[in-house]
Amino acid sequence: MSKLTAQDKFFDLSDYARSPAIFFANKLKNTRFTAIHVTLLFGISGLVAVFCIVKGSYIFASFFILLKSCIDAADGELARLNQKPSYIGRYLDSVFDIILNFLFLMAICYVSKTSFFMTLIAFICLQLQGTLYNYYYVILRNKSLDGDSTSKIFEYKTPKALLGESQKSVNILFVAYVLLYGLFDRVIHFLDKEAYKCEKFPHWFMTIVSIYGLGFQLLIMAVMLTMNLINFIPIFFIVYTLFIFLLIGLRKLLF
Repeated sequence: MSKLTAQDKFFDLSDYARSPAIFFANKLKNTRFTAIHVTLLFGISGLVAVFCIVKGSYIFASFFILLKSCIDAADGELARLNQKPSYIGRYLDSVFDIILNFLFLMAICYVSKTSFFMTLIAFICLQLQGTLYNYYYVILRNKSLDGDSTSKIFEYKTPKALLGESQKSVNILFVAYVLLYGLFDRVIHFLDKEAYKCEKFPHWFMTIVSIYGLGFQLLIMAVMLTMNLINFIPIFFIVYTLFIFLLIGLRKLLF
């Protein structure tokens, strides 16, 4: 089930794992497995990838990074198939993503010649990139679907738990989400405050922006690991961030 209407769909470079994710979600639809279980599973896959990086098994690390990306897409698919949206799932997914991104880069720092300071900058850059993509994508998604209640352009108020959820768990995960993502959200909003006023973004623009989607970021990381370019991963993502200003400039200039 798509998050966008047919007319708003665009070729998303970061969404290459959607087909296997849909297949996986359909296999779990009538089982006891929930979207939360799938989220925990992609967390495990990410941790295995971290272990493989530390041990120097870059091929296996790449496999588990891409597996993580696939499973990451499946939790939302399963939630939509079962018509069970969840704030717990939404925030837990995001918290796991940022923690794993940090661990991926720290593992790369541990086994490479990259300094901790440069790796930290690379992590910040990686998150800013993903935040820009999510900012534009959630704006498009909110305008595309009236029923999209779990993803918001601005996260500033603890939501009311949905049916079957614990309000305490929602509160805790919301605080964790804001602490981990709040600064990145504010930076991107500062750079493009008027974006949410746009009626729609052209398909070609969203396709370009999708180079900053988490899936595409992880694909780049996996390819570089496979090619034994581990020493260049942090500096790549730092330089890669420069396109943020080009994309925001395009958005302001054209629509």
